[in-house]
Amino acid sequence: MDFPEELKYSKEHVWVREEGDRAVIGLTDYAQDALGTISAIELPTVGDELEQEDSFGSLEARKTASELYAPISGTVLEINEELDAAPEVINDDPYDGGWIAVVSLDDPEELKSLLSAEDYAEYVSQADEDEE
Repeated sequence: MDFPEELKYSKEHVWVREEGDRAVIGLTDYAQDALGTISAIELPTVGDELEQEDSFGSLEARKTASELYAPISGTVLEINEELDAAPEVINDDPYDGGWIAVVSLDDPEELKSLLSAEDYAEYVSQADEDEE
């Protein structure tokens, strides 16, 4: 599993890349692997107001359907419209081409509640052990 060091992670398996007063968000490599091939995605709408930990969209995969939960609060500035036609890009390239949305970073303090790459790797390792 790949967990880039420069990103922050939520326990709901969404990553955040801070870019000044904006943040790019997407689904982690761990989550896309657990879900299997993603066949559909419901994206937020540009202008939507997100609240940290609230649902902002959903994914359908071969194995299941899953809600997406906002790792931070902010206004949706951009969405990755390419995912409408090719949601499987999240499986192929979760950290670059598979980004989901760009959100205004309304409260930078919220980033402190997210996990580092090392902490997230430990979190998913523990979750895997609990399932066994």
